[in-house]
Amino acid sequence: MAGTAENLLKSGEVSAMIRQGFISSPRLSPTSSPPPPATAAAVHPSPPRPSVPSPKSPTLFEMITQEDLARRASSRPHPSGDQKRLRLLERVAAMIAKEGPGDVELSVSSGDGFRVSMAVHRRVLAAGSRFFAEKLAGIGGGPGCPVMVEICDCDDAEVYVEVVGLMYSADLRRNLAGEDVEKVLGLLKVSVDIKFDDGISACLDQLEAIPWSEDEEGKVMSTLPKLQIQQLHESIERVLQRVSVEPSTSANADSIVVNVLHGVLQAKDKKARRDMKALVARLIRGDLNQSDIHYKNLEVPRETLYQLCHKRMDCLVLLLSEAANIVEGQGDRAALMGEVAREADNVQWLVDILIDKRIADEFVGLWANQSGLATCHSKIPCMYRFEISMITTQLCVAIGKGQILVSKDAKVSLLRTWLEALFEDFSWMKRTSRTFNKKMVMTVPTSKEPLRSGGGELSLDSMQMLDTDNHI
Repeated sequence: MAGTAENLLKSGEVSAMIRQGFISSPRLSPTSSPPPPATAAAVHPSPPRPSVPSPKSPTLFEMITQEDLARRASSRPHPSGDQKRLRLLERVAAMIAKEGPGDVELSVSSGDGFRVSMAVHRRVLAAGSRFFAEKLAGIGGGPGCPVMVEICDCDDAEVYVEVVGLMYSADLRRNLAGEDVEKVLGLLKVSVDIKFDDGISACLDQLEAIPWSEDEEGKVMSTLPKLQIQQLHESIERVLQRVSVEPSTSANADSIVVNVLHGVLQAKDKKARRDMKALVARLIRGDLNQSDIHYKNLEVPRETLYQLCHKRMDCLVLLLSEAANIVEGQGDRAALMGEVAREADNVQWLVDILIDKRIADEFVGLWANQSGLATCHSKIPCMYRFEISMITTQLCVAIGKGQILVSKDAKVSLLRTWLEALFEDFSWMKRTSRTFNKKMVMTVPTSKEPLRSGGGELSLDSMQMLDTDNHI
């Protein structure tokens, strides 16, 4: 009976027979049915029969329970860690097997008890790893007498095994494709330990190519500087260049800011140019709204802004000189005048930034020395040149408001160069420019001192008269 029950249990037929109705469930079997009605014999029970021991056999319920447990145990998957290790070992073994019988018995173990032995090849290890080349040099051995190499207490024996497998690969970058940052860093550490140069290069290339999260960036930054990879210093630098740093301490970030500013200054689409100028100016000033908090303020060095000013003014001088020599009525004149107005607008925008940052004092002297530009200015019609005079008004207003602090000589020099142009273009600026300050105040203390210009002498009393006549 016991043997029959075991056979039924193993075959899995018990539960099937119950489901199909050939065997009743233990809970519905006669042993669990209610007792029959009481009879006379039950009132006067006969003496109990002597108990005879019978061989114990599993009940139907026990058979079903054991069958279910056996089925669950057979279908239970291996732990994920064991499966990964098994797949790794199979993959590495397949790569090694292509080279034929091994002549080195390599044993790798880690602190968690994981241990694996592989029959590898001396020529592959020595060619790929300077560490193994040094250790195996001068040691005999052969197919019948393999050399035993044991590496104990590895931080991660699985990674060590995988790096050994990479030595057999003809395309390391293809093998690393799809691996994440943490995995590549682990492979890189082992490659450095065994001096596997091709593996180091492939890992660094993979780190440079794949995206990083913030946590992964921290791991890269904490790992790479600790590795001794002198011969691949440039590769490490390329990887580390991806890490964000403060613009004030990075020449690379400074160049990005300069490129942004150049892009704005060279743009020709009016609407895009206006929008970008407004955004960049706000980023530089740092007056962003809460909704713009994801933007980071741009730190533009003083030297960078003045370099841009010099370049834009050089362009303005060339354009104005060319425009002054073109005969009126030629087709190119109007387009050239448009370029003049755009470059003048560029300088105005840069001057606004300098004033906001309180570093425009140097520009006052720079603008005062543009006598050649002022001479060309007088040869251009007012409708095209007044944008240049707007630069002078910016400086005058900022001086009057105390936003630019310069010496008396600097103020006099500014007016000596540009006051005549300011007189000539005043009506155009007042009529066409919305930003023109009609209540401009000149803060030159020597109000009686005559200023010599190309057209004779002008005094600041004339400026006061201009204010009165035009009701500024």
